Amino acid sequence: MLSWASRFNICVFLDSQHYQPPFDSFDDLLAAGVVDSVRASAGHALEDLRAFMSRHRDWLFGHFAYDLVKETEPFEDGRSRGNPIGFPDLHFFVPEVVIKLKEDRVDIGSMGEDAGTIFQAIRSMPVEPQAGVGRLAGRDTVRVTSDSRTGEVVFQPVLSREEYIDTVEALRQHILRGDCYEINFCQEFFSKGVAIDPLRTWSSLSQASPNPFSAYYRLDEKYLLCASPERYLRRKGNILLSQPIKGTAARIPGNVREDEAAGAWLRASAKDRSENVMVVDLVRNDLSKICLPGSVRVRELFGVYGFPHVYQMISTIEGELPPGIGLIEAIKASFPMGSMTGAPKRRVVELIDRYERSSRGLFSGAVGYITPEGGFDLNVIIRSLFYNQASRYLSYQVGSGITFYSDAEQEYEECLVKAAGIRKALMGLS
Repeated sequence: MLSWASRFNICVFLDSQHYQPPFDSFDDLLAAGVVDSVRASAGHALEDLRAFMSRHRDWLFGHFAYDLVKETEPFEDGRSRGNPIGFPDLHFFVPEVVIKLKEDRVDIGSMGEDAGTIFQAIRSMPVEPQAGVGRLAGRDTVRVTSDSRTGEVVFQPVLSREEYIDTVEALRQHILRGDCYEINFCQEFFSKGVAIDPLRTWSSLSQASPNPFSAYYRLDEKYLLCASPERYLRRKGNILLSQPIKGTAARIPGNVREDEAAGAWLRASAKDRSENVMVVDLVRNDLSKICLPGSVRVRELFGVYGFPHVYQMISTIEGELPPGIGLIEAIKASFPMGSMTGAPKRRVVELIDRYERSSRGLFSGAVGYITPEGGFDLNVIIRSLFYNQASRYLSYQVGSGITFYSDAEQEYEECLVKAAGIRKALMGLS
């Protein structure tokens, strides 16, 4: 199916990896081809999307990039950064084909060819992705080789370990002065001149790090290869739900006792519980802006869930939406998500702009779908590779929540733990 869809200039595949509640939605959703689309930069993007949605009561797929923050939490932009991957701030499209997969059912909807023709075309495609990229070297650099002719290139950190530690210390001083309580600080690792097969790379990432909000997304020459464990927002009926993650512990493969102890440690960690509850309060406040008074509640606090490489502390907050309130209002009230910013949000987005070296671009934005009835489900774009096929620029970003009690060395190690799935995927291509 993905081999067939990758022929289109625009397609997205959303994969739940068969996770059960509280992460379930559609098992798999594929959208391919474009009937109509909207692309916009921060400033008027959400109203452009509102107008687009009013014209198309249909399935819509697309993304919100982090730089939409300039519209939802406006601040004085202190520095100019490039955007080497090149995703626009907002993009949604009406697909030519939508395919929904369940364990025992395939539903195909199409604006053109009939479902039977599409099904047969998919079945005739090769099962195995084409050969692609390569291998890992060390903890801080990743060596990737496309074939014997292109040689090797290295993922370079935008920040050295020492620069990262110095920046965390500077952020702790902001917290000490009362500028903020917590800030999510991110760093980029990048490589130039790399030729990869995006589909094969995503397949390797999906196998190495299967997570419930995974996505393969192509927008012309730009690719998102995503293995996210985090949901940003879902609307089902009139219930709006968010599931922020704050709190991470590395899993211990091959040792059940130590692995279970790692999960228990995270569940009892005062630092992680403190970070988590601060984000929960932030999300409650965001949802309270648009939900019915008294309807916002915390359905689960400090839930610890196991994923392939890490345990994560996840809380679930939900509220009831009044009539006439939908996606645009929800984004205006809550974007960017609190788990990727911190608190108070308006101040920390200014500090993020001041201290982070790279544009986040699509990282810590959201990708997902809107149903014809106005429901939606959006992930948080983390644990992802970003690739521009035209410029051969490949990168990933990782971050962690900084509080006054953060240890800079440990925060750096947490970033490496979060990137473990990406490194393992690249090794799997050797």
